[in-house]
Amino acid sequence: MSLAQFSSLSSLTFLPPPTPTTRFLPIRCFHTRPSTSTSATTLSNIVNSGVIACLRAKSADVALEAAKAAITGGISVLEIVVSTPGVFEVLNQLVQDFPTTTLGIGTVLNIEDAENAKKVGAKFIMSPAIVKGILDEDNDDLLYIPGVMTPTEILSSYNAGAKMVKVYPVSALGGFGYIATLKKPFPHIPLIASQGITTDLVGEYIGEGASAVVLSDAIFEKEAMAQRNFTVVYQLAKLAASQGNEAVERRQRLAVSIPFSL
Repeated sequence: MSLAQFSSLSSLTFLPPPTPTTRFLPIRCFHTRPSTSTSATTLSNIVNSGVIACLRAKSADVALEAAKAAITGGISVLEIVVSTPGVFEVLNQLVQDFPTTTLGIGTVLNIEDAENAKKVGAKFIMSPAIVKGILDEDNDDLLYIPGVMTPTEILSSYNAGAKMVKVYPVSALGGFGYIATLKKPFPHIPLIASQGITTDLVGEYIGEGASAVVLSDAIFEKEAMAQRNFTVVYQLAKLAASQGNEAVERRQRLAVSIPFSL
């Protein structure tokens, strides 16, 4: 759905305009905050959501306002790409403002960024590839989701300890059909579909076996972000969250309707 189409929807409820300035609270070290979530809980939250909102922004204040709009719109799992200016300060602020939201850092390529994400309260980190040093870390509080393309990478990551993997770039690999193919040999490995997914395809991906999908431009639409139109972000997030919830509910109904047999 385009920006012009959203602008014409007068019946929608809009967010109040964002405050002109943003103040960040000081970063708190992760060990000073009691942990209320393990990696297993984070994985469950992701699966139950069906949608991970992926945010990248050109400034910290835009990132913070866009994240707030998306969460207010119903997004319960959100990652901020590590290249976003002030990413760790932004995430730390969001952890304090939205303690029940599952927040993480994306495109993590080294152990230093992984450690910084952990310090500011991230519940998960994602990479576009397999970063062995991170995968080798034994950490029950921070869920690491490596990026994979092939069956060999999926099985290798899982055997090395990954509890969930991100199939990337899924659109270039065959879309939801590729997910369906991968689930045949790997029904026990949770797969996240990532790259180029539109909101209208959320149900297709989850229906074919994806545990969740990553939505980027589908929520943080480029023109809306450039214009700081966070009302559009809110509405796109609301639509995405709804599609994710509906797809997860269908998956759960199907699981219940299939009789168990030895």
